[in-house]
Amino acid sequence: MITRPSPLFPALRVGTLTLCAALLWGCSEKHLPQSSIEVAAKGIHGAAVSDDGQYTSVGSVHHGGSLWRNRDGERLYNWNHQQGDFTTIVASDFSPDGQWAITSDPHTLVLWKLEDGSAFRFWTAPGEVLSTALSENGNFALLGLADNTAVVFDIKRGGIKRTFSHQNRVRSVDLSDDGRFAITGSEDYTAALWDMGSSQKILDMPHDDDVQLVAISPDGSLALSAAKYDSAKVWNTKTKQLIGTVPLAAEKLRRGLRFTAAKFSADNQYLLTGLPDQRVQLWSAKQLKLLKTWTLPKRDAWKPTSAATVAVGFGAGENQYIAVASNGFIHRLKR
Repeated sequence: MITRPSPLFPALRVGTLTLCAALLWGCSEKHLPQSSIEVAAKGIHGAAVSDDGQYTSVGSVHHGGSLWRNRDGERLYNWNHQQGDFTTIVASDFSPDGQWAITSDPHTLVLWKLEDGSAFRFWTAPGEVLSTALSENGNFALLGLADNTAVVFDIKRGGIKRTFSHQNRVRSVDLSDDGRFAITGSEDYTAALWDMGSSQKILDMPHDDDVQLVAISPDGSLALSAAKYDSAKVWNTKTKQLIGTVPLAAEKLRRGLRFTAAKFSADNQYLLTGLPDQRVQLWSAKQLKLLKTWTLPKRDAWKPTSAATVAVGFGAGENQYIAVASNGFIHRLKR
């Protein structure tokens, strides 16, 4: 399942896309990535950035799963679920301590050790997996499933420990770093915050359409829920009050533009969001003031293609950020 990069995966370009785009756009006001790493030739199904910003897990359309080191663009391991096959990785995540990672195709799960890239456990999933979040120490995974539930799965020993029910498919899930709180987003037009100890629902977050993205701050005090044709909402989980909305222009909402990635900073000060129209935005998390916008370049500037943001993260250095685009690139951003 784990292999070192081989000649089948030739060395890919680092930084050249940004340079070419900058030359083509000249003096455009668009803020471009500082540098870029090509990690997939034909696009990416899904990706995740580690909390410390050092690594990115990539699910390539044609080359399966892989782990990349962000600072130098080195592919460390090929992560596929069966020897000799390229797995369709639809969801992945890292444990908050940076020691473990999980990858999922629709029907199987693998827990990986980052220390050496080895597969620690392999499981058949308890349902069709749509999203996943991994706990501290890799002890359990929260899985969003197509059967209208999110389940807490013991990823080291096997078995379902908790079940959180919705009325439709659970499209997105996330966990606080200490594993006390879970957030789930469903096509039943709701997101929900759950107490992991008691399995009780703490907060309902209603929307006017399918909830397709949720995120929770590391300490569990802030939550984001975003639906199709709707602005993203940020909640104070302690007061159970809506802080405000992360806006989208009305005409873009009508065209179906939505948030595709989101992550809170470790200190709760910032919120990083990604959109399907090549944009990545940095917000103040509590005032929801827009601080910076970057535009991710197309693979071919002359073709009518775009680059949806599939994952975002905070970089290892100050004012550094990571964005993963659907057209096959990891971008390093700087404020």
